[in-house]
Amino acid sequence: MELQQQLAQWATRVERNLDLYLLRETCIDPRLTDAMRYALLSGGKRIRPALVYMSSFLCGGTAEQADRAAAAIEAIHCYSLVHDDLPAMDDDELRRGRPTCHIAFDEATAILAGDALQCFAFELLSEPGGVEPERALQLIRILSRASGSHGMVMGQSFDLAHVGERLTLSQLQAMHAHKTGRLITASVMLGATAAGCQDRELLDALQRYGDAIGLAFQVQDDLLDIEGSTATLGKPQGSDQAQNKPTYPALLGIDGARAKLNQLHDEALNALKPFGIAAAPLAALAHFIVTRDH
Repeated sequence: MELQQQLAQWATRVERNLDLYLLRETCIDPRLTDAMRYALLSGGKRIRPALVYMSSFLCGGTAEQADRAAAAIEAIHCYSLVHDDLPAMDDDELRRGRPTCHIAFDEATAILAGDALQCFAFELLSEPGGVEPERALQLIRILSRASGSHGMVMGQSFDLAHVGERLTLSQLQAMHAHKTGRLITASVMLGATAAGCQDRELLDALQRYGDAIGLAFQVQDDLLDIEGSTATLGKPQGSDQAQNKPTYPALLGIDGARAKLNQLHDEALNALKPFGIAAAPLAALAHFIVTRDH
């Protein structure tokens, strides 16, 4: 219950901030900003912003120091969902229980809204009045590397290029470490960096934690695609199977995927040991990630 309250608190905070930041946007075509708002303020678990806030607090930071990084990571995540749902990619019609952006608007507007959300994320990190310039540059580097050809976009490219193929376990893990894991690890590192953490040992521990829960998040997603329901998931159940996508259950079987999930959960908890009881919120979040139903 305490974790659920924290997640609700951070979700409310980041959504309020995103709404305020978007109000400053001026546009000669309101349809574009409407599509951006539709994609960005449509609910969701807001796990990535929560990780930013939690890791910032763990490293002695404040919510104010983490605000822009939390908003930026969610903007990147939402842009990726808009593009993932496009006909040229996963071709989905439902996201978070609502029509996907290209269905609610049109395909061209959805593409441009995703493009604008990506730029919006980096505008937030580079705004004067946030953290000091050197730290802002670190935040921009963390997010840009996690988002592009070193991270999420590369993972998506590899995924699309290998639909219908049987991957090795190392290939599958590398794909998901990029496609899903990099942004989750970046969330943890953004929070620590926003707080000004310079302790290399602690930063390495947080990176190991982020890497573990990032993969665990994807393994659980793969399992939910088989065992979940469209009503609970808020997106079409069985879409990975329908598109013959490489997944952990497809490669390892249901039991093997669950064993992998448990292994990653243990790795995440072991990575948090240097922080002691102070890391209890992050440990609870790791448990939530591997047991969630959507």
